[in-house]
Amino acid sequence: MNDIVSLKNVAFRRGENEILQGIDWRIQPDEHWGILGLNGSGKTSLLNIVSGYHFPSSGEVEVLGNLFGKTNLPELRKKIGFVSSSLDRFADFFNKEKVERVIVSGKFASFGIYEQVAPEDWEKADHLLESLRLSYLKGKPYHLLSEGEKRRVLIARALMSDPKMLILDEPCSGLDILSREQFLGVLEEVVGSKCHIIYVTHHIEELVKEITHVLLLKDGEIVAKGPKEDVLKPELLSETYKVPVTVRWEQNRPWLAVKEETTIR
Repeated sequence: MNDIVSLKNVAFRRGENEILQGIDWRIQPDEHWGILGLNGSGKTSLLNIVSGYHFPSSGEVEVLGNLFGKTNLPELRKKIGFVSSSLDRFADFFNKEKVERVIVSGKFASFGIYEQVAPEDWEKADHLLESLRLSYLKGKPYHLLSEGEKRRVLIARALMSDPKMLILDEPCSGLDILSREQFLGVLEEVVGSKCHIIYVTHHIEELVKEITHVLLLKDGEIVAKGPKEDVLKPELLSETYKVPVTVRWEQNRPWLAVKEETTIR
């Protein structure tokens, strides 16, 4: 099978600013990737390229078998789900709806339902609620949900269109520990649906067992990439975060700490 994502010597510039340079990265079938890096490292630009919202300044990009420059990018975007705390800016729409209507809107990639909804679409929304262990939310107004429940409903919304890839951009930002763990618990179901995950975070403890590989970005360049256990090393993370850190593993999850003797300047 072809690569899910293939970037070859990709660069991205805005005016005089070189935001990404020399990016070589492949996602192969059955791989699920985490992306780590400081603010300004190029994570958002990389996501925008992969999801077809930015065209690279140079280099070759192929996503889900679609070679940029020879494909319809709006059609490609329909195959990619997206969940982010940034979706909170659409709260005015979500808060007026019940949970299942929020989910069904994902089929149309719209914030509101303006087309005929087939009975099988409502059935699919029910199935997603059940598979993500959210059936108890059926019929509830979205605005009454906890923040963690809202993020999990947004995953169901993203899966409504049967995406081949799901991008999770800091999805646990602002969640408490319980809500975060409940959110991370649904990733197993996402992987089981044969959907490839790209998970962006600042917190390595969110890279649960479903995330198999990691890419480290620093100042627009790749520090390291590969299997999670090979990349989440203290020396590589210290270089990425520009501060000395230690890493420990508990129950197959990594946890990071800044070295005590470190003085931050």
